[in-house]
Amino acid sequence: MRDTLPSKNQVLQACRGTGFPGHPLLRAAHDLTGVHERLLSARPEQHVELDSLRTDLVHQIDCWVTAQLPPSHGAARIHTETLGSVIDRLARLTAAAYAALARESGQELTVAWEHLAELAVGYEDLASEVCTGRRRLPGAH
Repeated sequence: MRDTLPSKNQVLQACRGTGFPGHPLLRAAHDLTGVHERLLSARPEQHVELDSLRTDLVHQIDCWVTAQLPPSHGAARIHTETLGSVIDRLARLTAAAYAALARESGQELTVAWEHLAELAVGYEDLASEVCTGRRRLPGAH
């Protein structure tokens, strides 16, 4: 499993459009970023369709990850979010950070990039804990 879950750098690269060929999780991360980019400029009536697409992509990630997971240890603590939810937030923050880069400077831009960096580290910590059996995900057995 350790080799199955991509690193934070691989996920961030996929969110920006590179480094995802053949890996279902990275492809979904890339697609989620595209959805979040569209949501930034979407009309309100488009949000339902885009949110439905986003939900489907998160579900695809969660199904793929669950199929890859070995059974968790009995003492493994459960995480509050699925990996799909964490990657969805990474995709949203990536879209927001690059949008801020195009239109802002100063504190707001710094905050956007700091949030993205912090969540990327959180993803990598979670992936490591899941791979080593110290943490289990909601819905995983």
